[in-house]
Amino acid sequence: MSGRGLIARLLGIIPLLLGISLVLFAVVHLAPGGPLDVYADNPSVTPEALARIAKAYGLDLPWPEQYGLWLRSMLTGDWGYSIRTGRPVLQEIVERLGPTLELGAVAMTIAFVAAVALGVVAAFEEGRRVDRVIVAVTLGGLSIPVFWLGLVLQYVLSVRLGWLPSAGLETIGGSSFADRAAHLLMPAAVLAFATGAGWTRYLRAGMITALRQDYIRTAYAKGLSTQTVLLRHALRNAIVPAISIIALDLAGLVSGAVITEAVFAWPGVGSLFVESMDGRDYPVLMGVLMMGSLAVILANIIADLAQAALDPRLRNG
Repeated sequence: MSGRGLIARLLGIIPLLLGISLVLFAVVHLAPGGPLDVYADNPSVTPEALARIAKAYGLDLPWPEQYGLWLRSMLTGDWGYSIRTGRPVLQEIVERLGPTLELGAVAMTIAFVAAVALGVVAAFEEGRRVDRVIVAVTLGGLSIPVFWLGLVLQYVLSVRLGWLPSAGLETIGGSSFADRAAHLLMPAAVLAFATGAGWTRYLRAGMITALRQDYIRTAYAKGLSTQTVLLRHALRNAIVPAISIIALDLAGLVSGAVITEAVFAWPGVGSLFVESMDGRDYPVLMGVLMMGSLAVILANIIADLAQAALDPRLRNG
């Protein structure tokens, strides 16, 4: 990608985010229910109090006017205030972002290393027993629901064996590096298994295609070792088409691994999204959704740059 093309892509983010924000705002506000439903069930909250709350958050206005006020605030750096807690939305998200990035970094590192290793081995052993086992395992990773796998691990490793804590970020009053690592192990393993399964299959398919090319036979004819051919020649070309998938999965972690965080009560952005969705906390929902949208857009640009760096044929696109 040329410098001019990159600048054009970056400038294109602005109208794209505006369009996304309009669609998301409309969908969120047109969904059944609303943030005032939580107060409406409380007999001690009077209709006058509900009216004051609605006016304070602009909920008494038509949603197009609410969108205009929200957009004006966002453009000035004011993300608004949570209807549930009354705290700044940006503060709510920043506090939850750390645990999400911690979980995502560990899980994605495990997934990437495992996917590369298994993808290369499966392609090299195509059709043999090792390949069939890897294909079966990755098919399980794509088929088994994340919440079910998480619950099974909690039951076996926590309830039955007592080896690991079942949920949470750390033990209250007894936190240490080992304790935090113990809490992190299960959710990271579940997330890595679910994500790495897809990556492995993409890399396996790419490696099989690469190993059938003429330049691989040429490399072997020059006397290069199998390890050099696989890692320096075949893998470099096989990983190019998989980069987009990997980048999008990484971007999804910024907005939170919702199911994994919910199962393991991990206090990240995904859990925040679920809590806000249950309470129809519009400002927080929009903050999380817009952050996730920006992450996906940037991930696509980064993926294009990475693909161009690995494949010279794409550099002038």
